[in-house]
Amino acid sequence: MTTFGTQFVPEMALATFDGQQWSTPSLVPSDSISLHPGAHVLHYASTCFEGLKAFRHPNGSHHIFRMDQNIARMAQSSRLLSLPTVDEAMLKTMILDLVGRYTDDIPAPPGTMYLRPTHMGTEAAIGKAAAPSTQSMLYILASPVGDYFAGGDATLRVLIDEQGMRCAPHMGMVKSGGNYASALQVLNKARAEHQADQVLFCPHGDVQETAAANFILIDGNELITKALDTSFLHGVTRASILTLADEMGLKVSERNLSVEELIERSANPNAEAALSGTAAVLTPVGTLIHNGKDYTVGTGKPGATTIKLRKALNDIQFGLAEDRFGWLTRV
Repeated sequence: MTTFGTQFVPEMALATFDGQQWSTPSLVPSDSISLHPGAHVLHYASTCFEGLKAFRHPNGSHHIFRMDQNIARMAQSSRLLSLPTVDEAMLKTMILDLVGRYTDDIPAPPGTMYLRPTHMGTEAAIGKAAAPSTQSMLYILASPVGDYFAGGDATLRVLIDEQGMRCAPHMGMVKSGGNYASALQVLNKARAEHQADQVLFCPHGDVQETAAANFILIDGNELITKALDTSFLHGVTRASILTLADEMGLKVSERNLSVEELIERSANPNAEAALSGTAAVLTPVGTLIHNGKDYTVGTGKPGATTIKLRKALNDIQFGLAEDRFGWLTRV
């Protein structure tokens, strides 16, 4: 099986900012870019990205899920990183043009086309450690992918880390590569020492997010997840799941959740925990690891509510249910 996100369509959409204006976007070969070794991004990590998906529907049409939300978040990330301002209308056109050209490469369900817009500072200026890049490059890769979720009774083992942070608190809502890199050392150690699949960062006992996904706890009829602030990523999938949960009649609680409360509630037989993100959608957590001890979440198997929420979201994405929230953009 091909590793998720390692195959790409032959072309990508690309535009550059020269310090004054954006170039006219074009489709270029997707296997290389031209970048000066002194480019700001290579030395000072001035880069952000997005992840979104295009879906094939039973009637043969093709749709992108919540594209406008991802575009708005990329513009926000760019502002917070002091990158040149993203032209949101241009970015939307770039996405639609690329996907429109390669609709035949969108796999049949449960496969999708994963899209990766990327914005980076390209000014060749290694003396700008304390100043932003005035030039940048914006490109979009398209990768046909299969179902990221293993399904069945598979659940994740998640290590609770109360000592470290995924990233600096003011950077959490920025979708920047540096945030993911900063978590790798902790994640690799957790895998080696605890056979963990992910790390849930809980600085000072405050449950936040894992290295690559938002965290959700379900206890009976209540869904609990941390309220939005600057310390963690404002996930598009997270927002969609909360909307669906509310529609289903669940009590949605966006609030602080302590490690103590998390472990206590996880012991309930009807408790469920899950990670939400573009790639995995909603992946169940079966075990929490804390201070060297394993804690089973509920029954340790995928919970009924988690499965129901995931299906409700997938049905809209794949055109099996009405798009009653206006989340899909037809290509």
